[in-house]
Amino acid sequence: MPRQTWARLLKVRYRPLRFDRRAGVVRRIGSPRERHLLPEEPTVRALTPEETRNERVIRTLYSLAEAKSKDTPKFVSMFADGGYFNDEAAGQKYYGNDIGYTVDVYATAFPDMHRELYKMYFMDDVVVVQLSLNGTHKGDLVLPAGTIPPTGKEMHTPCCDVFHVNTDGKVVSFDCYVAVPILLQQIGVFMNLQAAFRR
Repeated sequence: MPRQTWARLLKVRYRPLRFDRRAGVVRRIGSPRERHLLPEEPTVRALTPEETRNERVIRTLYSLAEAKSKDTPKFVSMFADGGYFNDEAAGQKYYGNDIGYTVDVYATAFPDMHRELYKMYFMDDVVVVQLSLNGTHKGDLVLPAGTIPPTGKEMHTPCCDVFHVNTDGKVVSFDCYVAVPILLQQIGVFMNLQAAFRR
């Protein structure tokens, strides 16, 4: 149910959120009378040295998957021994050199691939990132169910990634949650997916 509907049921006017970049928190836009009905804002704290290092590690990892600076072997080298990349949408988990598989798949399908990072959250060895995947579908998109030929359409697909980073600054786990239905809709094949696959 939309937030506005819940707000009407609770007799609270819906107020949007805004991200305070300086403070690093999400703030609700609303009157003091209404704010007591909403959860308290999170406590602002500085990142620990470990979390600061983890931010650098994850930003570097993303840059190695960008179309303009793609370096699949170096991307793979940033993972710890036994570390993995888990593509939740595809139901596939990759280890070793196979970790770079999806980097190459998306770079082939979207030669101008760019990941726009919106928010990053840190807690000890955990990093959570809200982002979008952006690019133009100019190459074959290889999925577990089949291959979708280029459609020439753009995608701007929401995604959420969850990382664990060890004390050596290596990625232990990378769980990726891409909104695949939105991606397929944006490239124009969602309503007729089976017909879109190359046989």
